[in-house]
Amino acid sequence: METGIKVKWNSKKYMPQNRKFIFTMTCPDTVGIVAAVTTFVADHGGFITASSHFGDTVTGRFFMRTEFHSVSHRVKNLDDLKNQFMPIAEKYSMQWDIFDSSYRPRALIAVSKFGHCLNDLLHKTKTGQIPMEIPAVVSNHLDMRDIVEWYGIPYYHLPITPESKKSQEEKILDMVDEFKIDLIILARYMQILSPEMTKALSNRCINIHHSFLPSFKGAAPYQQAYTRGVKLIGATAHYVTSDLDEGPIIEQAVERVNHSSTVEDIANKGRDIETVVLSRAVKWHIEHRIIQNGNKTVVFS
Repeated sequence: METGIKVKWNSKKYMPQNRKFIFTMTCPDTVGIVAAVTTFVADHGGFITASSHFGDTVTGRFFMRTEFHSVSHRVKNLDDLKNQFMPIAEKYSMQWDIFDSSYRPRALIAVSKFGHCLNDLLHKTKTGQIPMEIPAVVSNHLDMRDIVEWYGIPYYHLPITPESKKSQEEKILDMVDEFKIDLIILARYMQILSPEMTKALSNRCINIHHSFLPSFKGAAPYQQAYTRGVKLIGATAHYVTSDLDEGPIIEQAVERVNHSSTVEDIANKGRDIETVVLSRAVKWHIEHRIIQNGNKTVVFS
């Protein structure tokens, strides 16, 4: 199992002390799951610093996220830790993983002409608020090049037409492989991804939708909201699937407007909400706080 994590060896311990890990899993709900996981951590010299779990009575599934640090000398590295946990995982039919907290996932950001979400993600990554790396930003326009390059990040301009859509998407997927991308963020990237693209990016592509789904889909959502005379506007961050704007929702937020609000007022407030909602969703994904539950999500925020 390849993790991309290098382990420093020393003469006394196989694995350095104070290594921090995150364990996530989902499985059919039954008796003894929490006890099995916590006992395993304790038996391997682990110290649990945070743990959350949830049993869904409708689907009959159980969800768990646990942070722990320090493991015994009996564990050589992360792969060894996973291998030793395997019998417990098989016993409870778990979908699970263990992550090294020191690893900073690599994100590719796609943007079009609006840069509010992009700028927020660049700033929060630069200041360490979101623990990830951004090897590149890709866009079908040139509008955001200056701000991206100011942060010292390569900017790839890949214009798109109906005739070039397939080849443009292939170039993006090549970048995903080349830069070893863990997450793709659509920061107001105003293109509909093809079914082939969404399949290739399954469970690792987050989109910010500029309305409170499932309302006001498609073009000009703020105009639609204004026309309907809404009193609340919002934004939705969700995983991308082949069903347009129907992927599992991660985070949503709303803001009040009233009869005096213009379309511009609504749009400006909406962009502020988009920025907050997307950054929350990305941070939670990076910190392994999200577990999918069918077409929904369990978010241990």
